[in-house]
Amino acid sequence: MLKYSTNKRHVPGVYTQIIPPPVKPKLLTGIPVFLGVAKSKGERRGDAETRGRGGENESATNDSNKVEDPKRLRLWMEFEEEFKDYDVSEYLSHAVRGFFQNGGSLCYVAPMSEVTLEALTKSLESIETLDIDLVCAPDIVSQDTNIQELLKAVLEHCDRMGDRFAILDAPQDGNQDYYQGLQGNNGAMYAPWLDVKEDIVPPCGHIAGIYARCDREYGVHRAPANFILEGVYDLQQNLNQPNQSAGERVNYIRSFRGRGIRVWGARTVSLEPEWQFVNVRRLFLTFRRWVEQNLADVVFEPNTFELWVRLERELSVYCQSLWQQGALQGDTPQEAFYVKCDEETNPPEVRDQGQVITEIGLAPVQPCEFIVVSLIQNDSGVTLN
Repeated sequence: MLKYSTNKRHVPGVYTQIIPPPVKPKLLTGIPVFLGVAKSKGERRGDAETRGRGGENESATNDSNKVEDPKRLRLWMEFEEEFKDYDVSEYLSHAVRGFFQNGGSLCYVAPMSEVTLEALTKSLESIETLDIDLVCAPDIVSQDTNIQELLKAVLEHCDRMGDRFAILDAPQDGNQDYYQGLQGNNGAMYAPWLDVKEDIVPPCGHIAGIYARCDREYGVHRAPANFILEGVYDLQQNLNQPNQSAGERVNYIRSFRGRGIRVWGARTVSLEPEWQFVNVRRLFLTFRRWVEQNLADVVFEPNTFELWVRLERELSVYCQSLWQQGALQGDTPQEAFYVKCDEETNPPEVRDQGQVITEIGLAPVQPCEFIVVSLIQNDSGVTLN
């Protein structure tokens, strides 16, 4: 017996059905990944037994090179449960805990078997596809050697990916030789280390929590500075103003009588003047992520006038929303931003290469003082130059 739906139309005619547009996923920020030592207890027992027999076993060697998938966490209790069968470094554990204490709500943990450049490189490769915008590696400053090499690897990863920002720890002894040669647009360094009662630990996890809290309450355009650090009892070293000005590329954490322990500074390690401030650089990184999420389909469209009009329209709407949020400066939109995608930015030689280039000027600091970037889209992704 045939059954017909009661809302099926049987009368001939023309009907209009309103289909709502698909809801675009929200762009999340303040989401870090923590790279740190977390080794399975079973694996460590196997290694010990192998050493006890006076030999090395191929499977044990292979295990040490194995890279585990990053773990997604929303609560500190989830970290404790997820890693209950692991030997976790104190620095990693305190970093994740400090993140949640200071306002973080979502993070990833990428376990490493040891702190070497090879292990770090493999771990960085494993996080390339994660939807994150912050990278922390608290264990790399626990080494007495090659700290600069490890810090440089994290910075280079963030610069190459173009959608994430590194929160770096200065070495515990404050030796500037480790970080004077560091430079990159997508990273900031913090000092000194924190006294969390049980231990003295690097600050990156607590700082990541401040980034997440600041993003949630104000947006990425707000400098993550002058916030009180929670879960911190004291600083390993108290710094006064003269100390701070001596190393302006390091953001110092300071203790103020009656005002608590606060993040005091928001500078990147970049030598380029336009990228010296954390909030400015992260605003542009977030802009790139928004384009990847919302305009990735343009690479499949003909590079014609119609496409240029669409890009100018949609990017202008997004820039307008940034201006309304206070991320861009100016009394009018014209003082705050401009978007240009036309025949001048897309001459025949550019179109022949399968690229679409849009020139964008944003004024995050002063009205009409535009930081100009070229947004290049092709079948390999989005680049912001």
